Amino acid sequence: MLMRFAFWLSVLTVVAVVVRLLRNQARAGRGSVTDDMVQQIEHQGTLRVEEHEPLDLEDVHAEEDSFWSETWDEPEEI
Repeated sequence: MLMRFAFWLSVLTVVAVVVRLLRNQARAGRGSVTDDMVQQIEHQGTLRVEEHEPLDLEDVHAEEDSFWSETWDEPEEI
């Protein structure tokens, strides 16, 4: 009886560890902040992530100009 309990407890522990590892990997892929990132911010004052390409400033300015050039309708009174 004790052997069965120990076996199932071991199986449950292994499953819990695997689930935890999979969740941690999923979180890291979603852009979450890790402990290493926090330590880099504390020591250097900035966080550098090389995964993203730099912004195209010409495209950003064109979108901003397009947004501000739109006309807006006055709100209707209800």
